[in-house]
Amino acid sequence: MKLQKYLNLDWCKSLLKTTIVAVLLLSLSVGLSGAWWDGNDNQTARKSVLAQGDAITDPTAILRYALPIDNEEVRRLQGHIEAISKDLRAKRWPPINQNVKSAARILTLKDDRILAGVPTERQTEAQSILDEMVKDVDALKEVVEAQDKEATWTARRKVLDRITDLEELMVQGFPYEVPSEYANLPQLLGRATVKIETNKGDLTVVVDGYSAPVTAGGFVDLVQRGFYDGLEFFNVEGFALQTGNPEGPEEGFIDPDTGEYRAIPLEVLVRDEPEPIYGFTLEEIGIYLPDLVLPFNAYGAVALARPDSDPNGGSSQFFFFKFDTELTPPGFNLMDGRYAIFGYLVDGKNVLEKLTDGDKIISATAIDGIDNLVEPKT
Repeated sequence: MKLQKYLNLDWCKSLLKTTIVAVLLLSLSVGLSGAWWDGNDNQTARKSVLAQGDAITDPTAILRYALPIDNEEVRRLQGHIEAISKDLRAKRWPPINQNVKSAARILTLKDDRILAGVPTERQTEAQSILDEMVKDVDALKEVVEAQDKEATWTARRKVLDRITDLEELMVQGFPYEVPSEYANLPQLLGRATVKIETNKGDLTVVVDGYSAPVTAGGFVDLVQRGFYDGLEFFNVEGFALQTGNPEGPEEGFIDPDTGEYRAIPLEVLVRDEPEPIYGFTLEEIGIYLPDLVLPFNAYGAVALARPDSDPNGGSSQFFFFKFDTELTPPGFNLMDGRYAIFGYLVDGKNVLEKLTDGDKIISATAIDGIDNLVEPKT
């Protein structure tokens, strides 16, 4: 079940070019009709088209936005701190300074609204995080005023780590019920962190069961079984690194309890939808250029491999997505909706860059969140 066997890159690239042309022609036709600026709906449509070229590529930012919470102020706070990144690369200090000031105002004037998004029993812990964050933002302001680029990166990361801790406290239970037809499969009802030790170094992956509980559950279950220990990696035409193919004729996991191949359904969560779409690629049901909760925008996105002819035929094989500039221009990503992402590499990018054919997983271990794994009902 090697990815290159069923992913036709030439076809994908041809489809991508056709799709981009179609979107641009649609945008142009709307503009020529005189309706481009008329009404909120058309302005929203325009922003949507333009937004395709400004995708979030930081895996930790994607994971923050993927948390199932609804608190406008903490999202605004996060947005101001996240926005520093783009301007910092170009050393554009005035907008950086403005974003820091805006974040400080939210922490000073809107802290009660942020705290209201946290369950009562966790508010003491949340208040402590907010108090520390005020100090961290003050420290960030100082290094920004000094125009110290490296110190600004470090201080920004510290604030974002606090925001992550705060947002995780806001999560109240699991956001939806997984369809009963998948009760026979492991499910990850939350998040887990997996450390993958390889012969070239360590990889750390955050597995997101909030967005892909069945796919994530199958992966973490196999980690717990030691299934991946000793398995080899292989490259896929330069844009992915795949593993999980066991020795012998089988191309996936054979459940010892049933003696059968354990197949995992394709599982994709579109933003603002109440639960994932199961069993179909998004293009099969007419959804193109989707706004996914877990997109392929980030280097090191982790997704389940599957046969081209069967969206529900994935099992144990997964791949780390790298980048192909033709397959994945920002916001026009033909991998989205065709394969199920279930996590992101958050540490070990330099290791992933070095891994190639024949390198091996020494061990894979769940180091956090294993309590969120729910074993299948018998």
